[in-house]
This record gives sequence, structure tokens and C-alpha cells, in this order.
Amino acid sequence: MLSSSVNKSDPDLNSLIKGCLRGERACQKLLYDRLAPKMMVLCLRYSKNQEEAEEVLQDGFLQVFRFIDKYKRTGSFEGWVRKIMINCALMKYRGKSLLHQIISLTDEHDYFITEDEFFDRLGEKELIGLIQQLPHAYRMVFNLYVFEGLKHREIALLLGITEGTSKSNLSDARAILRKALTPPMKVAK
Repeated sequence: MLSSSVNKSDPDLNSLIKGCLRGERACQKLLYDRLAPKMMVLCLRYSKNQEEAEEVLQDGFLQVFRFIDKYKRTGSFEGWVRKIMINCALMKYRGKSLLHQIISLTDEHDYFITEDEFFDRLGEKELIGLIQQLPHAYRMVFNLYVFEGLKHREIALLLGITEGTSKSNLSDARAILRKALTPPMKVAK
């Protein structure tokens, strides 16, 4: 049951956090309902499919509620939850032991599309679908570099790979995505 300190119609985030700290299930549900849609988009980017993303989301929220007392209130709560979701996705990924370079694409795979054009051509669902089709190693590096803004040195440390592998995986991921967006050329007969 919601405590009297929580407005039942639209509780503020601080009230929900306090309720979660007291272990109030209603506050946990409201917090989950408020953040789950945004976090699901994040989980989908790191996952191969909807089911895997749902697993990461559930694991992530279990960690959020388990460690909510560790939130220091110095930054955004949503940012704190986002980091937990990313860590859960990375832990799931590490368990698959797929951090090595999958394939090597040569320079001939430059399809002359800029990253800005790439994002302009896609809707959110289409973008997530293409990212989900990337091999695990490429998907992790691409997400951490493009969406989280990490440097290759940070990605290498986080994933236990070399900086060179991180750079190579990002380059190959971009090449795969460019190729997916480039319409097949028709040969005149």
C-alpha cells in the first residue's frame, strides 16, 4: 500500500525512491512503470531480441531495487538506473564469451553514407532492429561508443578486450550498418 507521503495520482520520483527504500511494493511498481519503457529501449539496443531484452530489463530492475540504498542522489536517478541496465546487459554478454572480433571487413566496404545520414534514414524501431542484427561483440562496442559516449580505452577495459579490437569492432559494425542501409545496385542488361 502506498504510504501517506506518496501522492496516489502522480507521485514524484523522490517519494517513489523513499517508498522503495522502505520496501513498499506499490512504490516499486510505480517506479518500474515509470522507467521501464525508456529502459526497455536501452535493453533492446544491447540485446539480440525482445526476450533477451526483457530478461536484461528484469535483471536490471531487480538490481535497482536491491541496491537502491546505494543511490547517492548526486546525479540523475534515471542515469543511475541506466548504468545498472547497461551493466546487466554487459554481464549477460560476458557470459556468452563472444568478445573476440567476428569477421574482418576490408576498406572496400565503404558505402559512402555518413553517420548522420544513417540515423536520419531510420525510425527508432528500424534502428534497434538493425543494431540487434549485429554480432554480439559489434553490438556492445557500437552501443557503448555511439550511444553511451565511451572512448575505446574505456570500452576495452569494460569488455576485457584490446583498444584495437574495440576500434575494429566499431568500424566493422558501422560497415555492416551502412551496407544494410545501402540499396542493392541494379546492373543494367
